[in-house]
Amino acid sequence: MAPLPQRDGVDPVRVRLPADPEGRWATVGDHLLDRFAGAIGAERVRALLADGRFVAVEGPVLGDEPYRAGLYLWFHRDFAPEEPVPFPVGVVYRDAHLVVADKPHFLATMPRGRHITETAVARLRRELDLPQLQPAHRLDRMTAGLVLFVVRPWERGAYQTLFRDRLVRKEYEAVAPYDPGIDLPRTVRSRIVKERGVLAAREEPGEPNSESRIELLEHRGGLGRYRLLPATGRTHQLRVHMNSLGLPLVNDPVYPVAEPDAAPGDFSRPLQLLARVLEFTDPVTGEPRRFESGLRLSAWPGQYGLSGPSRSTRPGAGPPRRSWWSRRGRCAPRSPGPG
Repeated sequence: MAPLPQRDGVDPVRVRLPADPEGRWATVGDHLLDRFAGAIGAERVRALLADGRFVAVEGPVLGDEPYRAGLYLWFHRDFAPEEPVPFPVGVVYRDAHLVVADKPHFLATMPRGRHITETAVARLRRELDLPQLQPAHRLDRMTAGLVLFVVRPWERGAYQTLFRDRLVRKEYEAVAPYDPGIDLPRTVRSRIVKERGVLAAREEPGEPNSESRIELLEHRGGLGRYRLLPATGRTHQLRVHMNSLGLPLVNDPVYPVAEPDAAPGDFSRPLQLLARVLEFTDPVTGEPRRFESGLRLSAWPGQYGLSGPSRSTRPGAGPPRRSWWSRRGRCAPRSPGPG
């Protein structure tokens, strides 16, 4: 258990002091200056130490303590101001084990990079008063829809294993151009490579490591509404596979060509990709589970066809007025989603 509480739903950072066989650091403060001064400046490190912001199990560390390899310290990073994402996180289902949430477009699942407090997990921890809540998997920031969170930390591994072992049936919905010359449904298999620091993934020759089934649900006005069923979980897999067919998703800022970043506060072009269904056998309770998103894609306004949700009340990714989840998800009412 960390000796520091969360701040704005975000856990403190934990660091472990490494072995020092050469005796480089006489004190804990010497090491912290060496470790963090390049990132935040020596004066800021000294200020954090003076304010007792570095904490060991025994209490605050002021920096003059003798260096001790293996010592764990916790501290909170300074959060840079973040642009609020003006859409709520809807709670689809909640019990003693799980929270299933409808993440809106533009909101990261968990803290990463410049997105720290404006993340789904931080928001839900604050709003539901569940400080130990953890995601079992991750959904891209630009994708909306279902994310599974685990209430009890000791059960998280069981749910993560479901995703690792591909025991979760995932169904996505997308809006993209309609091309009558493309024969659907079809299964796309390819080798996808995503390099660290490179925005776009790419396909290359070699043994396939990704597989997606692509189905056309309906079409009108030059656009199609598609059901996407990934059998694997490579980064950007569905976007890459749709683009490879000549059907890039509406409002995709990366495929086929990377676009400049949107201006801060510009939420006008949500990627038309929605994680609509999660289905699995619960590894803790043994129950069959099926959850459906209450959100919808703004590029497909009006009534859905028979194969999809039946009602919509708002532009953007918003829910029907009222519906009920499948009894396999224990029949909980839908919560409001972003409008």
